[in-house]
Amino acid sequence: MSCEARGNPAPTYSWLINGTDVDVEVDFRYSLIDGNLIINNASEAIDFGKYQCRAENSVGTVLSREALLQFAYLGVFSTRARGGVSVREGQGVVLMCTPPPHSPEIIYSWVFNEFPSFVAEDSRRFISQETGNLYISKVQPSDVGSYICLVKNTVTNARVLSPPTPLTLKTDGVMGEYEPKIEVHFPPTVLAAKGVTVRLECFALGNPVPTITWRKINGNIPKKARLRKSQAVLEIPNIQLEDSGSYECKAENSRGGTAFRGHLQVYTMPQWTSMINDSQLDSGEQLQWECRATGKPRPTYRWLRNGEPLTPQNRVEMLNGELIIHRVQQADSGMYQCVAENKYGAIYSSAELKILASAPMFNTNTVTIIATMGKDVSLECRPRASPKPRITWNKGDRRVQASRRIMLLRNNTLRIINSSRADEGSYVCQADNQFGSAEMTTTLLVKEAMKVELSPKRVEVTVGESVVLSCKATHDPSLDVNFLWLLNNQPLNAQQGGGHFEYIRTSSTADLMIRSILLKHAGKYGCRVQTTADTVLAEAELLVRGPPGPPGVVIVEEITDTTATLSWSHGVDNHSPITTYNLQARSPFSLGWQTVKTDPEPVTGDMESAMAIELNPWVEYEFRVVATNSIGTGDPSAPSRAVRTKEAVPSVAPTNVSGGNGRRHELVVSWEPVSEEFQNGEGFGYIVAFRANGTRGWKEKMVTSADSTTYKYRDETFPPLTPFEVKVGVYNNKGDGPFSKVVTVFSAEGEPREAPTEVKASAMSSSEIKVIWMAPNPGPGRPQGYEVSYWKDMEQEESGKKKRTVGNETAMLLSGLDGNTVYLITVKGFNSIGQGPPSAAIRVNTKKNPPSLPPGNVMWIQEGNNVSLSWDPVKAMENESDVIGYKVRSITFILIQEVMRTPNSAAVLVLPEGGTYIIVVRAVSEGGEGAASSEIRVLTSSGNSSNIKEKKIQFLSPSLELDNIQSYSFVCKSTAVNSCK
Repeated sequence: MSCEARGNPAPTYSWLINGTDVDVEVDFRYSLIDGNLIINNASEAIDFGKYQCRAENSVGTVLSREALLQFAYLGVFSTRARGGVSVREGQGVVLMCTPPPHSPEIIYSWVFNEFPSFVAEDSRRFISQETGNLYISKVQPSDVGSYICLVKNTVTNARVLSPPTPLTLKTDGVMGEYEPKIEVHFPPTVLAAKGVTVRLECFALGNPVPTITWRKINGNIPKKARLRKSQAVLEIPNIQLEDSGSYECKAENSRGGTAFRGHLQVYTMPQWTSMINDSQLDSGEQLQWECRATGKPRPTYRWLRNGEPLTPQNRVEMLNGELIIHRVQQADSGMYQCVAENKYGAIYSSAELKILASAPMFNTNTVTIIATMGKDVSLECRPRASPKPRITWNKGDRRVQASRRIMLLRNNTLRIINSSRADEGSYVCQADNQFGSAEMTTTLLVKEAMKVELSPKRVEVTVGESVVLSCKATHDPSLDVNFLWLLNNQPLNAQQGGGHFEYIRTSSTADLMIRSILLKHAGKYGCRVQTTADTVLAEAELLVRGPPGPPGVVIVEEITDTTATLSWSHGVDNHSPITTYNLQARSPFSLGWQTVKTDPEPVTGDMESAMAIELNPWVEYEFRVVATNSIGTGDPSAPSRAVRTKEAVPSVAPTNVSGGNGRRHELVVSWEPVSEEFQNGEGFGYIVAFRANGTRGWKEKMVTSADSTTYKYRDETFPPLTPFEVKVGVYNNKGDGPFSKVVTVFSAEGEPREAPTEVKASAMSSSEIKVIWMAPNPGPGRPQGYEVSYWKDMEQEESGKKKRTVGNETAMLLSGLDGNTVYLITVKGFNSIGQGPPSAAIRVNTKKNPPSLPPGNVMWIQEGNNVSLSWDPVKAMENESDVIGYKVRSITFILIQEVMRTPNSAAVLVLPEGGTYIIVVRAVSEGGEGAASSEIRVLTSSGNSSNIKEKKIQFLSPSLELDNIQSYSFVCKSTAVNSCK
């Protein structure tokens, strides 16, 4: 068990069990580590009980609250066989559990016939967690069997089973119906601690099976309450004082009813409302402590001193939580505890009482005070002493007597009114108590009064100018003087003034220079001069002229479609009259605040109302006002609330009206939309008017979307590229607005109408087909390009591929095709409007694939820059194109490529000097080039090596296997000097 206390010196600990000291030195089972008590091999017989920790040091002793140590256990049922129970069908029965000894609470359940088949509770069967018994209100044949009571300890989780109790049915008939009988119910008085969960049980036997209902007498059952086990248990969580009262359960069936009523009482442990605190008293004073606690039942109080009960004595009174000790003494020092308790618990409040006893003592024995002639002066006398000392004042060898000018205050201070030179001298304060005495001498000097002059007293300046305030002090030359500048009664810090303030100081003057004055520098300036004798304050006023402050709240008095009447209140003019006001507006369409035209123009400084004009209709505006005087323009007012001008007929027509494009028989008209700023109201739209050139009547079409930029009109009767006169107007809910200028727009040319002709295709290799065609006849719907579609003969056109030309080319090479495969090909024209019809599909077969085998056994001999090559001929397979020749390709490291064609299986290459070449050979067929031979690397000599007469390079045959992406070193061996690189 843990115990920890705070104290200085550090406390020592001991423990009590049932009020008796625990001797850890004698009983080896006990050990004490710091304040923690450890009990080894604890047993209920010896260690059960209430424990308290005691902490003590040289100041005193305190006790902890009590802790109860209990032991959990669960005994076993008697092994004696239980007698059987026999009842009629329809009769009620109670099977007794009779639990073994246990601590603390246990949980009951019943087993039917064999474990783990448990009895299920319902409206007919109930297991009481108070008695442990099983109640069956109406026995049925299915209930016949063996019943075992199982109990479980809630702490140890141990379980034990009772001997079985057989239940049988009598054969002498069936039990008739009868009224309910309550067999289990809660006690007449239920005590519950505040905050716990209360469970009230109520169950009855009867035929038919009774119904259980609950009610609270003179009140309502708490909303938080819940009904459990077919209403046989009323559960109230977190019980509170207001849940107290009488509760009734009622059992009813068709034969009648019965009820039980009991009272629920909620108790609370004591809780502090007022606790005691440490106190220090002088010897002979009175101690008065009071502690208060709430609780139900109402708590009683007792007091402890140093862990022992305190009893009333001559000087000690105790009543209802109040402790009074008269004329405290040194022996009364120590630790006190107030204990508030009722039958459900006790709480402790601790405090230290310290009794002071000391002779008088001063912090310093001599003090010098300098006073100003004609002013009051106070001489203090504040010794430390316990008990409080008796104070006397003396000047020289005479006691100071009180008079109209000299007063001795309650705090022992000597006060001299209207001091003069005659009051100078040494004053002695003497303090005495029973423990001793002490003195303090105060020397009083009286000096002439100081005079301070601050000039100028009042000054006016303009923003940006500078000024100097001069402060001069006349004082006793024997005294040091200090200056402090104030602005509006607050100390002025020059370092934080942004460079605007500078002090200029001499022995008796302190000037303040203010540079580049701002409006915020206006106010009352004070020069406070202080000596050890006196403090004098002189003041001056600084007025700063500047641009006006912001005008007051702007109110929109009246609003029309293009005007707004505004009113405002004057702001501060900063000592220069306001000459004009500037009205500004802001809308979602403006770039910040813009000055608006006004009526009247200008708005003079004596006005507080004006009209903003030439506003746009149906636009949301905010307004503000800016004031100007001879100094400059001030800050703007706060914005007004947002208001919207009234609607009006649109006044701005669309711009950039044009058209064209579209499908055949379509007239497409486009324009630049009118900004929302100029739509002037709701229901904004466009009117598109058009007529064929040479006709008189206009056709008008409404476009209701304000964001629209195009309109399409379709008429099968007019041919492509028909010229039209077109104009676009605007409207809204207020009416029609203006039209744009008339422009000429041609009807659409349309998509291509004819397919390309003379489409031909020829296979170029196993993977390439060349397609050519003729463009369709010129006319409306001219193609801007062509699209070639191709797919395999066994596939659908939709799964094929498409390829478009760049511009109006009439030929295309299709690549990446499969060899020896039939393809179907169509060609169609397209433009920005759409696609034209496709040509008839043509069929073409790609050539067989080229030989898959490379030329083998390539041999080569180099003589100078000539390389002689030979290889085995390549024979094509049945599904491959026949070989018609070979290609020999030589590539330098700087990607210069040379190709030589030959019909034979040998060739001679003449390579340029001074280079390294890679040579490969491929077979050539109608299907394209075949696989490449292995690479040959050849180094040709430079011109300055012509003196070498013979060079032989042996070919590394393909039988030498080399890994890819690896580095290899080769050695050239020659008898000629410098012939190897």
